[in-house]
Amino acid sequence: MDLTGLKVMVIDDSNTIRRSAEIFLSQAGCQVLLAEDGFDALSKITDHHPDVIFVDIMMPRLDGYQTCALIKKNARLSSTPVIMLSSKDGLFDRARGRMVGSDQYLTKPFTKDSLIKAVAEHANNRPR
Repeated sequence: MDLTGLKVMVIDDSNTIRRSAEIFLSQAGCQVLLAEDGFDALSKITDHHPDVIFVDIMMPRLDGYQTCALIKKNARLSSTPVIMLSSKDGLFDRARGRMVGSDQYLTKPFTKDSLIKAVAEHANNRPR
């Protein structure tokens, strides 16, 4: 699957998760942007306009739900697909993710395939 040139942002406070996502996505040809938390991410999103954003739910300062809500409330960013990442696979978490406008929910640990598939699915639906 060729995802060359797609900008994908991964927001996670875990260095391990960021690194593995970066490796998987880079191998697929994506341009990867990394952020440690919501605050870090929001300034980078404004500067770089990623095509797809992965956001971890459990983060210090600004959690994934708050980060997603802020992205979706911004008129210039609202069409950007946001995929929640969580180690919890609960109905409540999924529902809460949908309430703040997330487009998908991936459970950690994710596989290279699930990550690439999610990017491909959402990048294709996005107006360029």
